[in-house]
Amino acid sequence: MTVMAPDRTGLVEELARAVADHGGNWLESRMCRLGGEFAGILRIELPAENKQPLLDVVSKISGLNVLARAVENTPPSKSSREMHLEIVGHDRPGIVREATSALARAGVNVEEFYSECLSAPMSGEPLFMANARLAVPGTCDLVALKQELEKIAADLLVDISFADGKK
Repeated sequence: MTVMAPDRTGLVEELARAVADHGGNWLESRMCRLGGEFAGILRIELPAENKQPLLDVVSKISGLNVLARAVENTPPSKSSREMHLEIVGHDRPGIVREATSALARAGVNVEEFYSECLSAPMSGEPLFMANARLAVPGTCDLVALKQELEKIAADLLVDISFADGKK
């Protein structure tokens, strides 16, 4: 289920109450406030007969837009390796596009991505920061991918780190 609404206190509680009231189990979620809006994605287990009644209730939550779809649990591929990507540098257009293009060409799946612009500590200039959790297929040429990411970093004047595991 994907949800979005103008941010306000109590929104997650209303959603959680509706899920619980319909026999649902809240399994996992990622939610945040971004630009005054609340957005989230959540995975719930729910008896099939309660899906439409739940959707009817959540559609009545003030300002909440909901997109829901049924999905099957698919185990993660055993042939992929978890890696972490971090990007830091002066903000400029194209950073995300260039990095994700290189990842896509290498067959790497972006499983989680977080980015923000901050004021740099000394200069106050806009500083772009991104972190990603990646699933890298066993067939990926890691040396070639690292070289391509290093070239992108040099071209865009950013620091890119690409390493095993979580950060």
